[in-house]
Amino acid sequence: MNENISGNVKQYACPQCGGHVTFLPGTNSLTCAYCGFTFDINDPATHPVEEKVFLSHSQSEDEKNLIAWTTVRCKACGAIVKLDNYTVGDLCPFCGTPMVVEQTSIQRVIKPEGVIPFQIPQKKAYELFQQWKKKLWFAPSAFKKWHIVPDKFLGMYVPYWTFDAQTITAYRGLRGDYYYVTVTTTVNGKTQQRTERRIRWSPRSGTVQYFFDDILVVASSSLPTKYVYELEPWDLKLLMPFDDRYLLGFKTEMYQLPLKEAFEVAKNRMEPVIVQLIRDDIGGDEQQILAKETTYENVTFKHILLPIYLSSFRFKNKVYHFLINGQTGEVQGERPYSFWKIFFFVLFILAFIGLLLWITGAFNQLK
Repeated sequence: MNENISGNVKQYACPQCGGHVTFLPGTNSLTCAYCGFTFDINDPATHPVEEKVFLSHSQSEDEKNLIAWTTVRCKACGAIVKLDNYTVGDLCPFCGTPMVVEQTSIQRVIKPEGVIPFQIPQKKAYELFQQWKKKLWFAPSAFKKWHIVPDKFLGMYVPYWTFDAQTITAYRGLRGDYYYVTVTTTVNGKTQQRTERRIRWSPRSGTVQYFFDDILVVASSSLPTKYVYELEPWDLKLLMPFDDRYLLGFKTEMYQLPLKEAFEVAKNRMEPVIVQLIRDDIGGDEQQILAKETTYENVTFKHILLPIYLSSFRFKNKVYHFLINGQTGEVQGERPYSFWKIFFFVLFILAFIGLLLWITGAFNQLK
């Protein structure tokens, strides 16, 4: 393969015609956009995907951990997109605004340690979207019949951080155990008894430990966070050592969430697990956590790139965005609702309840 190097940016050329090559999803091959010649990546990186010690942001910025990328920032939405040497003009993949490629900059960023190459081709992503659309409840009929152009599905490598950490949490709390008492009351001269449930609280304290492995934090601020996290789970066992040949033919976003801030997000993602561990340790029927303090030891991180197809569609003058997991095919996104379908469904439910009440009343009268 011919390989030209311009600064820290590599260009790969077709060995048959010298044309532009792209990565072929679901394979370990590159294909030529001009002559169609396909050939394997014969020497993919074989070193393991390494965890790096999380000490401070500055300590992670050693020269050996950095890579230079030519990037352009969208003035409309702020996305920072990596460019290759073939790009002469482009639209922002997130908002569609024309980007001024002449106003590029060289960004030195923490080098990705790993990448999950695209496993699903663009055509398959289109088919998955069509299937997802057909399953949507209360979607307008016109929307279900509407077709998006397959070429509008844009493959994007999205930056993530992953964190490993050993957590040790000391806590104070209360354990609630149910007990039951018989209560006697007098109503209109008649004595009645009923059983009441009460809670006996007792103090508890202790320590819980848990090792978190590969807590994912999306480092993009250009995507709807809710839908990005709903694309999980990712099979990180298939993570490959970073090789820029996997990026050929796809967009790559540069991370916008700094490492230290990302770790704070990771802590928030760990929090529900820690809280449940404390509740399990307290035991009983109910628990109250009065105070807790967590320390994080042996914290390591990785910067990785994960494959996502992005697209949007305009339906009745409103734009809807959606995402597709480029590894598993999971589809998430915004969708329209039909007012009339919801209205008639609610009307049907109310009519059904009314019918049941009428039948019950008629049955009681027959008695």
